[in-house]
Amino acid sequence: MKIGFDAKRAFKNRTGLGNYSRSLIEALHQYFPQHQYQLFTPLLEGKPSLFDEAFDMKSVRVVQARTKFLSSFWRTFRVPSLLHKKGVQLYHGLSAELPAGTKPKGVPYVVTIHDLIFLRFPELYPAMDRKIYGYKTRAACEKADMIIAISEQTKQDLISYLQVPAEKITVVYQTCNPVFERSVSEVCKKEISQKYHLPERFILCVGTLEARKNALLLLKSLLHLPKEVNVVLVGKPTEYQKKIEAYIKEHHLENRVWMLPQVSFDDLPVLYQLASIFVYPSIFEGFGIPVIEALKSGVPVIAATGSCLEEAGGPDSLYVRPDDDFALAQHIAALWDDEDFRQAQIEKGLTFAQKFSLKDFAAHTMQVYQTLV
Repeated sequence: MKIGFDAKRAFKNRTGLGNYSRSLIEALHQYFPQHQYQLFTPLLEGKPSLFDEAFDMKSVRVVQARTKFLSSFWRTFRVPSLLHKKGVQLYHGLSAELPAGTKPKGVPYVVTIHDLIFLRFPELYPAMDRKIYGYKTRAACEKADMIIAISEQTKQDLISYLQVPAEKITVVYQTCNPVFERSVSEVCKKEISQKYHLPERFILCVGTLEARKNALLLLKSLLHLPKEVNVVLVGKPTEYQKKIEAYIKEHHLENRVWMLPQVSFDDLPVLYQLASIFVYPSIFEGFGIPVIEALKSGVPVIAATGSCLEEAGGPDSLYVRPDDDFALAQHIAALWDDEDFRQAQIEKGLTFAQKFSLKDFAAHTMQVYQTLV
């Protein structure tokens, strides 16, 4: 088959949508090299992109707009007319979007929907963003021949909020970068610990410092815990960081909280393996890749209830309501003080995380393609 992708995010997005796009393309290239994958993207202008590796993949072709001007028009209206010319037999929108206009005859469309948080928590988004996301998502779901949801939670939200027929939706779980499964040397751990001036033991929390990620719950739990329990927050700052900083100052937590806004991807797996506990208190997620990263890194997980995090963390991870700092503190204390319990949680987490593999990610996605072509 020749399969086309809306690959803008793969080349230009550093976070969730970009990671998903790159991971899927790499997985398909690795496990199904007999097919050809055409990546449609606006002009990259000769600069290093976030996915330069694509140019070296034998089964991958990169199709760029000829000019950087009107690149959005090209991506939305021009790409459909190119699909037949390029021999594309199926087109996959990787980030909740599909081209506008008439769909080329005989070319089925697939779209991946990551979440509907903008509908569930509209107060977290500017009005214009909600309108744009809503329009694009609804249009993509209507035009798609098949929808891939990244979790059962997202599938149920598609049914509840957009009335998408259940039979039109397939859940395909993704996985994290394989680097999180590789053991890090003690020398490397020591170097990274010194680089960021980390405490000997700490709780790790990874994610953008925004209200939805709910890092403040973790800081509130510290008030119920001994002073030797420390927290490392890794994530891009937003206005929410001011609340975090104010809380730290008010409760004199300056010596217990490390904030690391600039952590390279190469250092991130080491931070996971240095951590004693991983806490992900997010109010709502489409899936929760950091939970998988932690499990595969051999770190016990505590996550919030109310969305899909139980799907990512499995039956043996620990969970709390996203407003219950005392319950969170109790779970932290149990893992912090009981090394046998912590090791048991690590083993259970590693076993569960095996269900999220690059091979299965590729195979289940390919099954969707094969039912349509």
